[in-house]
Amino acid sequence: MNDLLSLKPMQLDALREVANIGAGHAATALSQMTSQRIMISVPRISITPLEDVPPHIGMPEEPVAAVLMNMLGDLTGRTLLVFPKQTAMRLAEMMLRRAPGTCTELGALERSAMMEAGNILSGAHMNALSDFMGIMLLPSPPSLVIDMSRAVLTTAHLQFGDDPNYVFCVETEFFLRDAAQRVRGFFLLLPDAPSLKAILRAVRLA
Repeated sequence: MNDLLSLKPMQLDALREVANIGAGHAATALSQMTSQRIMISVPRISITPLEDVPPHIGMPEEPVAAVLMNMLGDLTGRTLLVFPKQTAMRLAEMMLRRAPGTCTELGALERSAMMEAGNILSGAHMNALSDFMGIMLLPSPPSLVIDMSRAVLTTAHLQFGDDPNYVFCVETEFFLRDAAQRVRGFFLLLPDAPSLKAILRAVRLA
């Protein structure tokens, strides 16, 4: 996978633009669902072995909420949308139209709201990648895992067997204008080996 780690700045810019479009669509959709004005920062994108991701997200023992989805269609793999647990509770409050600070645990209703938020955010990123590559991508129904960040990523790693795998890690900061608050989340794209090659071919032609 040396080709992946030696992408030129212009090729990385193409990936960053795809991430920027996806995050913009996600912010628009969340704004409509929560009736709050949500803006985004320019996403930061990194490409790294999956086992090296936890430091990007936080301490390995930090509790996180991760929405997992399978990527189906012309590309296959998995996506994870990862938030620190406190951020996840704030997002659940927004989705449920509750006042800030009223969510203290992620019960059944809050988990359902988080999966819907994950469905929106991951779907927006997949749509941006689909448009960029001119292919069809379909998300599976979401599932939610709440655990320590290393445990979540270890589970994702095991899904791929013994093959070396790399992850596209997109860090995005959302600014809630009405509450003057910032929340940070991570979108992780874990393509399987054939899909990774297809993405690289598309980037080199960009």
